[in-house]
Amino acid sequence: MRSESNCWDAKGVIFLDILQKGQCINAAKYCSTLDRLRDATHRKRPGLLRRAVVLLHDNATPHSANLTQQWLKR
Repeated sequence: MRSESNCWDAKGVIFLDILQKGQCINAAKYCSTLDRLRDATHRKRPGLLRRAVVLLHDNATPHSANLTQQWLKR
């Protein structure tokens, strides 16, 4: 089973990240994904990050880890 991160808005897909077979997601990998999402958002939706952005997370360990929470605070 492959894991993926999908990020979109009303205009369409902003970012899609698919893990290779056998890869696992952890907090460090998830923060790296968030970095790439931020970069993709700057390129595809200039100005969007100046407004409120809502990320929907579940309680998966990579989403709730201290490292991820620190990333989100900055």
